[in-house]
Amino acid sequence: MTKTTDPAALDQWYAVETLADLGSAPVRTRLLGQDIELCRDNRGVPVIAEVHDDGACGPPLPVRERYGCVWVTLGKPGREIFDIPEADEADRRFVPCGWVKMRASGLRVVENFLDMAHFPFVHKDILGAEDHAEVPQYSSEIRRDVDEVWASNCSFFQPRIAATESEGAFVQLTYRVPTPFVVMLYRVCPTSPNRLDAIALFIQPLEEDLCRAQPVMYLVDDVSTHTSLLNFEQVIFLQDRIILENQRPRLLPLEPRQEIPTRADGSSIAYRRWLKEKGLRFGTMVG
Repeated sequence: MTKTTDPAALDQWYAVETLADLGSAPVRTRLLGQDIELCRDNRGVPVIAEVHDDGACGPPLPVRERYGCVWVTLGKPGREIFDIPEADEADRRFVPCGWVKMRASGLRVVENFLDMAHFPFVHKDILGAEDHAEVPQYSSEIRRDVDEVWASNCSFFQPRIAATESEGAFVQLTYRVPTPFVVMLYRVCPTSPNRLDAIALFIQPLEEDLCRAQPVMYLVDDVSTHTSLLNFEQVIFLQDRIILENQRPRLLPLEPRQEIPTRADGSSIAYRRWLKEKGLRFGTMVG
């Protein structure tokens, strides 16, 4: 595949590597069908460039260092990278969970993250239980003032809501989609009920039907070991990977008649409508 011409996809910021893993040796990867090369220059500053057909690198692309990752754009974004206020709170644990490659559209990955209905079946005895399979009604909306999709007042029974917990409870969840290829979850922190844990999923769309993604967590948790936090999230994500790679079609349909939604799909409906309004073509099926 060659680089997309879709401006709605090009004019976004994408996390493409964990800052701690980026060294001076050049590394090549892909973004939106385009080969890119990443490295640090002799001052330690991240540098990213497109790789031309002859193997030579083009001029440096716009780069940002945020949320433990290096971000890049192949276009001209109309704004800076979205804000995660929890990232600036000094007492939070920052837990990057590692990149996982998946043969699926990155948009499918976002939609799966939003889907509570699969918890009892894909994440049985962790995020859901078969005797609590119903998704209670919740609110979903496109927030025009910030151009984001939000789902709020979400409630779901989870047998194990966090690495610190071993007993089930109904939990309150809030979902946020700040850009087409990033999705976030806010949940009440078990060890500090007046605060919310923040979990983000950064997605690097390599091709229309191939991506890599990394969960990044900002937690109020001074009890769990780093390994237990990492293992808890990785188990969940790898369970999702199996489902996503077997989902057909791999691209995300944007027309309602192509996949029949249910009441539980309110956030997905809002997300697809938002993508369609943006004119996003990369990773989608239209018509």
